[in-house]
Amino acid sequence: MIRLFVFLLVVLGLGWGFSWLADRPGLITITWQDHLIETSLMVAATMVVVLIAAVMILWWIIGVIWTSPHSVRRYFRSRKRDRGYQALSTGLIAAGAGNSLLARKMSLRTRGLLSADQEPLIHLLEAQTALIEGKHDDARRKFEDMSNDPETRELGLRGLYMEARRLGANEAARQYAERAVEHAPYLPWAAQATLEAHSQSGRWEDAIRLLDQQRMANIIEKPQADRWKAVLLTAKAGERLEGDPKGARDDAMAALKLAKDLVPAAVIAAKSYLREDNVRKAASVLEGVWKLQPHPEIAQAYVRARSGDSTIDRLKRADRLEALRPNNVESLLAVAQAALDASELKKARAKAEAAARMAPREAAYLLLADIEEAETGDQGRIRHWMAQALRAPRDPSWVADGFVSERWLPVSPVTGRIDAFEWKIPFGQVEGPVEEGSAGAERAIATLPPVAEEPERHPEPVASKVAAVEVFASPEAPKPKEQEFAVAAKPPAAGNVMPQEQKSPENKREAVPFFGNAPDDPGVKDQHAEKSATRLRLF
Repeated sequence: MIRLFVFLLVVLGLGWGFSWLADRPGLITITWQDHLIETSLMVAATMVVVLIAAVMILWWIIGVIWTSPHSVRRYFRSRKRDRGYQALSTGLIAAGAGNSLLARKMSLRTRGLLSADQEPLIHLLEAQTALIEGKHDDARRKFEDMSNDPETRELGLRGLYMEARRLGANEAARQYAERAVEHAPYLPWAAQATLEAHSQSGRWEDAIRLLDQQRMANIIEKPQADRWKAVLLTAKAGERLEGDPKGARDDAMAALKLAKDLVPAAVIAAKSYLREDNVRKAASVLEGVWKLQPHPEIAQAYVRARSGDSTIDRLKRADRLEALRPNNVESLLAVAQAALDASELKKARAKAEAAARMAPREAAYLLLADIEEAETGDQGRIRHWMAQALRAPRDPSWVADGFVSERWLPVSPVTGRIDAFEWKIPFGQVEGPVEEGSAGAERAIATLPPVAEEPERHPEPVASKVAAVEVFASPEAPKPKEQEFAVAAKPPAAGNVMPQEQKSPENKREAVPFFGNAPDDPGVKDQHAEKSATRLRLF
């Protein structure tokens, strides 16, 4: 563009100059060696311009001839370089597509056309080719060579990091990531890996410091950075709760300022306040989070805030939670449990049934089974609620990457991700057929069997016991088989109903003769007699 502009300026200048000379005609006389040359001013100017152009053209021709060997050499070198870059591009595409044969062929061709010192991407192509061919040792050597070169250091460290992760060498992977962060703290993968490594090892201070650096470098967006910092502060507060309740309280409250709905932070902050006997502050923190996200852990910590409270006081606190979040499943379940503990069974049943209608899940039916056992003790009705619990959806739990935990964790034990745990229903658990909506709960309540009447119990007749005692205790008691015959043949006492099997003539036992028993000698012990005496002592 600039050259075109200069060319136009030159043409305009020449045109203006010739027009100016044309308006002012004149003659030029030149005397040289007895020769007189006269010409007009316009012709003289034209000859000067032509002479200058001829000199310039002649100079260009001389320059071309002088530099022609270098130009020819540069042309062939450029052509070779272009062919090398074309092979390099084709090889990288083949390696990305998994075509090992073409990638290896293009790698060898690139080596012949380009120099590895001038083009470091050749090392990358060779490393990628070795990976898809399964030659991981060769690939690691290439990545190590790249990590020693300042131009390809980050690329080599990333390759070594990925290989260490593939082999499960987490410590080596952490070291490669830390080396990358030292030279290039702006690399997202290195910063993320180092942050997860600090979190997995419990180095919360280092993790928070690194997270702040990433936030200032705009590597992580502000909402994500605030959430992760709240999680790290909560984990730090959980470790400090036993030894330093005040520090744990400060960390938990700082976490709640960054993430107002973080349930574990609220529970830790409330426990810290309770260690200082500040029940009002603990209740205020729990109530604030309960309004945003009702959770069973919040309800348990709130209802049992004071260890010396009676069950009636706990029921009042549960009613307070329900007033803060009415028509909520967790509120209803908290009130139902507190009412059951306070022996207010009608209220407990009403709240539990309302919770089951709203969300027919396992906890609601199990609570109804406990209420049924405390109120009626009817095993049929208890089994009815237990069967409903087996068919109902499971209760939510802390789940991260398919791992179910009983308590919240800041880092996933499977992948190492920060803030991976979510409060949700675990996938993969066996569930029975459940009707949609509240129809299942309504049917379960409607099909509840009535309370069974307690059957009449017939006490065992005392007369039969006395007769048995007399038979076994008599000094002239018959031999064992005769004893059994005597007991069986003795008529039942008045009011006693003989079992059906004794009434049938098939079950009547006949007297057995003495033959085959022990000899009638006081010095010989009868085993059956010993057993009879033992039964008498036990009776």
